[in-house]
Amino acid sequence: MSVRSAGFIDLHLHTTASDGQCSPRELVERAARAGVSVMAVTDHDTTAAVSEVREAARGYGIHTIPGIEITAVDNERDIHVLGYLIDPDEPGLAAFLATQRAARLERVKAISTRLASLGVPIDVDPLLQRAASQRGRSLGRPEVARAMVAAGHVSSVQEAFDRFLAHGLPGFVPREGASSETVVAVIHGARGIASLAHPGKFSLEKRLASLAEVGLDAVEVFHPDHDPNLVERYRTLAHGLGLLMTGGSDFHGDPAHGREPGSVCLPPAEFERLCEVRPDAAS
Repeated sequence: MSVRSAGFIDLHLHTTASDGQCSPRELVERAARAGVSVMAVTDHDTTAAVSEVREAARGYGIHTIPGIEITAVDNERDIHVLGYLIDPDEPGLAAFLATQRAARLERVKAISTRLASLGVPIDVDPLLQRAASQRGRSLGRPEVARAMVAAGHVSSVQEAFDRFLAHGLPGFVPREGASSETVVAVIHGARGIASLAHPGKFSLEKRLASLAEVGLDAVEVFHPDHDPNLVERYRTLAHGLGLLMTGGSDFHGDPAHGREPGSVCLPPAEFERLCEVRPDAAS
């Protein structure tokens, strides 16, 4: 698929299927207004929005590729691995994601209990009920943070993380889950390309090299948390390790972030390299 004359290419977007604040259709509408011509929804541990996004995007002439962002755990530390050009209906992937989402629910419950013990109670039942009523819905700490804002404990999602929910803080509950190597293998089992998400955000330079040795295909070079120096650093590492490059806005619809679809993009030439791996998966 040639995209050299296309608009913005944004391969990191979230919807209400996980922790985004836009429905799939709303996301596509915002992407279209922003001039995005190629997009991938990468909701956390779910592909529930992939079909609806694809359907809505066709009406705007936007090309889509199926994507996901899967959370791995290394030594109680979250590592996010993006999957692109996956088969969303592959049975092994579907079973793995169901397990991931169940673990997310248990973690949200544990965080709620921890917060209550700290004198910061939230009503977690509406979150759990929404997840139960929406097939494939994935929950995480951002929803807990929004509940904390609604309860008046903090003034913003960022404050919730800065005071309670980030690693090592009083409200943090370690995640239990699959290793990064396992996640890469699951993505490959669904015929996808595995890319390490926003490595500069968590200083994952050393982890990048070890994952490349076990089959990681790409690295997210272009991301809002990567300044020009980090972009150049990870571009150089990608070349040195023989990895493809990915990129996008990591848009969640949170006004506090000030991000819009297409605000960070993947260069067309790098997208073409991705498509050469599985040209049938771009729609």
